[in-house]
Order: sequence, then structure tokens, then C-alpha cells
Amino acid sequence: MAKVDSRRIRVLKEGGPGTGPVVYWMSRDQRVADNWALLFAQELALERKVPLAVVFCLVPSFLEATIRQYGFLLKGLREVETRLGELGIPFFLLSGEPGREVPRFAADHGVGSIATDFDPLRVKRKWKQETADTVDLSIYEVDGRNIVPCWVASSKQEFGAYTLRPKIRRILPDFLTEFPSLPPHPIPWKGPVPQTDWARIEGSLQVDRTVPEVDWLGPGEGAARELLHQFLHEKLSTYSERRNDPTKDGTSHLSPYLHFGQISAQRVALEVRKQERVNAEASEAFLEELIVRRELSDNFCFYNPNYDCFSGFPAWAQKTLNEHRRDRREYVYSAQEFEEGRTHDDLWNAAQLEMVRTGKMHGYMRMYWAKKILEWTESPEEAIRIAIYLNDRYELDGRDANGYSGIAWAVGGVHDRAWGERPIFGKIRFMSAGGCKSKFNVKAYIGKHLPKKHGRR
Repeated sequence: MAKVDSRRIRVLKEGGPGTGPVVYWMSRDQRVADNWALLFAQELALERKVPLAVVFCLVPSFLEATIRQYGFLLKGLREVETRLGELGIPFFLLSGEPGREVPRFAADHGVGSIATDFDPLRVKRKWKQETADTVDLSIYEVDGRNIVPCWVASSKQEFGAYTLRPKIRRILPDFLTEFPSLPPHPIPWKGPVPQTDWARIEGSLQVDRTVPEVDWLGPGEGAARELLHQFLHEKLSTYSERRNDPTKDGTSHLSPYLHFGQISAQRVALEVRKQERVNAEASEAFLEELIVRRELSDNFCFYNPNYDCFSGFPAWAQKTLNEHRRDRREYVYSAQEFEEGRTHDDLWNAAQLEMVRTGKMHGYMRMYWAKKILEWTESPEEAIRIAIYLNDRYELDGRDANGYSGIAWAVGGVHDRAWGERPIFGKIRFMSAGGCKSKFNVKAYIGKHLPKKHGRR
């Protein structure tokens, strides 16, 4: 079995060598295939000749997630349990606060070491710190989300894609390699392994059920691989021309799977690379988004603890927004009016209702959507609060570094430069409905996503 590159691994806590089983605490990367953290956990277990188990701790609430996101997550985990069972690796679904439940599981089962996923979000880092403070064993963090591990790509917050890109490209060949296989684990788990009662778990969730699950996208590893295959053979060749047009089905729709870790970005990149001879330009455009832009988001959230606040914006952006705080707003909407898509702007309303209905808003429209929230609220703090609330509540791929960095770009100039000064925005980049009209058929987009009887404000 090939060893996992040690540069992917950080020691969160040094503990004794441990003679008990190795546990992979699955969190961000909810898959069995192409999972560096799981491969590393098995590597440790084989070296020590001990059992291996996978644990997932389901928290009672997570940011603004509703049954839409929890349902997608649970159905994916059900597939994880099945796939692990075929490899002789038990799966344990815990429920509660991870900082309590993971240490409790470790104590009950005499666990020797824990491996877990890298995640830059504050809440995830807090869970790991609480666990490290409680247990007396080694904890390893493995970055299997980024192709180039976040701490290897850069040791600081980058100004933008133009500064991170050369750093990633220089070492990308070291990391964009084929995955080793995950063989059945030869050492059985000692003790009973309960079968997860998925219906009971779903029924016991204390989450908002007014935002329904989506039916246009099936969750899980298998569905993710099928969609990737479809994208490669039906859409990749036209990606460059169609990706920024919300009226054309030109994107991969892989973002929910990438968010829940049901497919590896590295697997996607490897498969896209195989198509470069067919269309090098389209492949390059897609890989720029998949690798540089996604990994820039993790860089931002990892090195900037205020990634979701005004104080996390660059100094120039804070200054220009402060200078325009008292500018007159022609329109000011409440959070409820935004949520219901009842502004004066049918284009904005259509984007909001696309997200509410489908759990996904086209990437180009996300930029316009967030910038208009800045324009139609009383302060940038209110704008970022509302944008994050709506994104995290309705988007399948919300509650993610990509979402926080995207909103910080739109509202606070993160990863951008100063532009010509104008009211409210100051030197933050501006977007208009007129600009959208020059890019795509706005009427067609509105007609598709805005019901004819939808009343405005």
C-alpha cells in the first residue's frame, strides 16, 4: 500500500503510540473512495496491526442548515456505511457535540489514534480543539479537500488568485497523482457494531423542515461519479463558452458533491486532465476554478479568522466602505423581503427564487446577487449577515469556505482590487442589471425562475 504524502498531514496533538484501534473521524470528506484521511488512517492501523473504524458525529444543528442539507448528507452517509461494510470497516454514527462525543467514543473503545479531515471553518476547528483538550492520544489532521494541502500551498493569506496560482502550479505535479486503492481491512473490529437506524436518525433531527429537500440531484458517491462522467462527455468541451451564461446548462453541478466531500476534487481534476487533448482551453478554464479558486477560498478562511465579518475585509475595502456608510440608498430591504424575493429587481428576485427552489444559484448570478444586497441594505455588516444567512440556509453547498470567500469578494473586495469610486460601493467592484444584459438573455432567465404571479415589494 502506497504511503500518504506526509505533507498532507498535521499533528494536532502528540499522544502516546497507542495500542488500540485507529479511528477516522469523518467530517468534511464524506466518501470512501479517493479519501486521503481514510487511507492514512488505514496506513496507521496496518502498521500497528489494529482494527480501523470510521466515526461521523451528527450535530443537532449546524449554522443555518435545514432538512435540505441534512437530508443530502444523511443519504450520502448511508452509502458510506454500505461501502465501508464491504471492506470490513465498521461505521459508527454518533449524535451530539463532537467535542464531547468523539472523546467519549475514544474512551469507550480504547482508541489509540484519531485521524480527521482538514477544515478551515471556526466551528470545525473548535470541535477539534475541544477533542484534543480532552483525549490523551495522537490526533492527525489530513488535508484531502485541497489537491495541494492548504498549509503547503502558502503559509499566509494570499492577496488573490494571481499570487496563489504560481505557488500551486509550481508544486501541483507533486500532489496531483493517482490514488492508491483502499483494500479490505484485515483486522476485525472487536465488539459489536450497531446497524444505523437511518429512519430513526432522520426522524429525530431537530432542524427546520420548511426548506424542502431537492429532487433534481441524487446524493452520494455513486451519483457524484455518474454526474462527473456526464459532464466530461457532454459539457466539458463547451465549458469555456457556456459557464458564465445562467440560461445555459453549461456548468458541472458538482459543487454540492464537492461541498459534502462525496467526490474528491483531485479525482475530478485527474479525470478532466485526461480530456485535455480533446479541448485544452475548456479543461484549463475548469481546472482554474476547481483548483486555484477553490483552494484560494480555503486559504482565506484558514488564515483569516474573520472570514465572515467586516473586519476580515482588506484595509482598503474597509476604508472605502466606511467613507460611504451615509450614502443615500434608493432602496432598502429587510431580510424577509430579500428571502422572499420581493425587491424591485426581477433579475435579483429570479436568482433568489432559483436558490430557494433548487438549492443552487448559478455562479455568475451569485456575484450579482450579493452585490445588490450591499447596495440595498443600510450597512456592509448587514449585507454580509443577510447574504451569509440566505446562502447557508438555501444552498446545498452553503456553510463552506467557497461561500464565505465569495460573499467577502462581492461585498468586501477580498481577492479583488480597488475600482472607480461610486456611491455606496466606494471602490468595491460594481455590477448592474445592464451589465448582465450584455452577458446573457436576462428575460429568459427571469422567465425560467420567477413565477408570473410573484408579487414584488
